[in-house]
Amino acid sequence: MGKSTETRELREKMSAHIKQFKQTTLDNLPEVPEKEHAEAVESEHKKQILITEIETVKKEDELVLKVGFRLLPSKTAFSKITADMYFDGQNLNSIRICIPQSPLAKDDFELTPVLDMKGICAGSHSIKVEMYGLWSGEKLAFASKEVTMKYVPKSREDRLIRIPIVKRIAGTDLAILSNAEKDIYREIEETMKKESISKRDEW
Repeated sequence: MGKSTETRELREKMSAHIKQFKQTTLDNLPEVPEKEHAEAVESEHKKQILITEIETVKKEDELVLKVGFRLLPSKTAFSKITADMYFDGQNLNSIRICIPQSPLAKDDFELTPVLDMKGICAGSHSIKVEMYGLWSGEKLAFASKEVTMKYVPKSREDRLIRIPIVKRIAGTDLAILSNAEKDIYREIEETMKKESISKRDEW
């Protein structure tokens, strides 16, 4: 009788313990205290992205951008960054950048996107880069920099060269030979003539 009572009491204690510490489910997620959430957001706001430069290098039908940026207080405060690029106010592309945590990596980084400029008219154009991290859908450590450049299409004809390039020679049926090649052909012709004469003598 005593054993059954003890067993029943143990079962009741275990049941109460399980109810108290039951496994968390998707319907029963613990709420993050507002204070902790506010501290996390404040910590995110202390991070800074500084866009140090936007340079442009013009090539044939291409424009190479050099976007330099620095992470504050250091790279260890970031894991991923989003970079949005705009040309004359139109969104070109969005890039997700994974920040390397290697001890060899510095806190300064560089992006070098290449733009296809075929069909872009000459004149002034604006290039804008926005960079930020994300926390709960909010853009944090936001940085923006815009530059205006004067674009002039560059082609092969615009390059300065010392002498003209021979593109083709009229009279494609003519063969241009060097002196050495002429001597070889002359020897072949003489040999063929000698063989022809010797065959006639044999007849």
